[in-house]
Amino acid sequence: MDLQELVDKFHTMTCIVSIEKRNDGKARTVRIEAGNEDYVRSMEKVDDNGNVIFKEKFVPGRRYEHYMKKELNFENFCYECAIKKKPIHAYIRPEYYDFSINMNMMPLNIEDPEKAYCTFSQELSFEENLDEMSNISSKTSSSVLQTCIKLRGTKDLHKTMDEVIEDIRNICGASYCCVLLTDFNENTWSVFSDSLKPGLNQHSIRDLKHVDFTEYARSWIKQLRGRYCLMIANSRDLELIRETNPKWYDLLVKEKIETVALLPLQYTGTLLGFILVTNFDTSNTVNIKETLELSSFFIASEIANYRLLNQLEVLSNQDLLTGLLNRNSMNNKISKFIKGEVSYDSLAVIFADLNGLKPINDSQGHDAGDELLKSAAHLLRDTFIGCDCYRAGGDEFLVIATNQPKEDLEAKVEKLRQDSMIPGKVSFAIGFYYDEHGGKIRRALHEADNNMYEDKKRFYDRFPANRRRRIS
Repeated sequence: MDLQELVDKFHTMTCIVSIEKRNDGKARTVRIEAGNEDYVRSMEKVDDNGNVIFKEKFVPGRRYEHYMKKELNFENFCYECAIKKKPIHAYIRPEYYDFSINMNMMPLNIEDPEKAYCTFSQELSFEENLDEMSNISSKTSSSVLQTCIKLRGTKDLHKTMDEVIEDIRNICGASYCCVLLTDFNENTWSVFSDSLKPGLNQHSIRDLKHVDFTEYARSWIKQLRGRYCLMIANSRDLELIRETNPKWYDLLVKEKIETVALLPLQYTGTLLGFILVTNFDTSNTVNIKETLELSSFFIASEIANYRLLNQLEVLSNQDLLTGLLNRNSMNNKISKFIKGEVSYDSLAVIFADLNGLKPINDSQGHDAGDELLKSAAHLLRDTFIGCDCYRAGGDEFLVIATNQPKEDLEAKVEKLRQDSMIPGKVSFAIGFYYDEHGGKIRRALHEADNNMYEDKKRFYDRFPANRRRRIS
């Protein structure tokens, strides 16, 4: 068959690709055997700076690496289409080009004992085409739509995400699926959700506590090179990982992982983490890739919204200087007590007013005063573990404790009171009230407040230099 004559019949930018037929599991050579005029012209296209986009001019029959960087996904597409005779459609945006590729591949029935062939047609665009990105099979769209509906309707994202990730693992026929979140600024990682097929030797990432996945995640960014998905579908792909990322390769081998799908979770340009799928069904690689790529958009969106709501919750209820709960949170908790929404047997309230803040602010500045407030908050939080600690405002703090032994709380309050008499230590005027029968929160607050002012008076009688100046 005259390959050039065949490819010249295409109106779109098209070439014919061949891939070696091998049975030894080694890498298969992929060649571009022929290209029509539009395809060849596109390969010799120059950018705005006059640079040739591809490495060199087109020569029929050369390995594809002469014209572009080695690309595992492209090799997998060629294998699926030419060897396994599956039509392929994909929409990709390589990192190293400033355009997207809308591609279609069709298997060719050419008798050749050494090679299998397929056509490769492409349309280049410098803006992302949402219509093409959403042009997916009905089977994939149904699966992804179910994912979207589950996530959008949930009130418990963690629980629903567990269901979704298990669904995705089953769709992929995989041994493991995981949503791994990363924060490179804090150098931390966490598993948001994962699903492990029962009865396997493979571990969940949660169990690999000795492994720092932040380091692996940084290497994955380089491995992805801007792609929506990296598919390691066979031993030759795994061999390339051994060459380019040997530490990750060693972990994969140790965990008996032979195939991997890796996708970045990105939202408005921010990398949130990754989806990792291992030991998936290689007979369904194209549909798996399609499902994962589209699902990742919805998963990333929901996680970003979840994080935003958590941040708003923190800002609404946390004092930013000390890290304690703030006055808004305190008022909400007191309101719940008054409405009978809190169940308790015993109730304790501790008012703690920080002594000496104004002289510190006046003599050393407000930065020093802020440090004193933070030290005071840290001391209260460490002393009253398991209790709600609030910064009520200014230099005033409140601790609410339910179902705590009176003797334990009295001992902690007394230690704080004694330490407050030692110059150089954080000093509090303390008001303590305990009702072993529960009682009303308003009465507890009133009694503790009165006791605190009595303690404050004793402190200033002993250290008059720290007395606040009254404004007349």
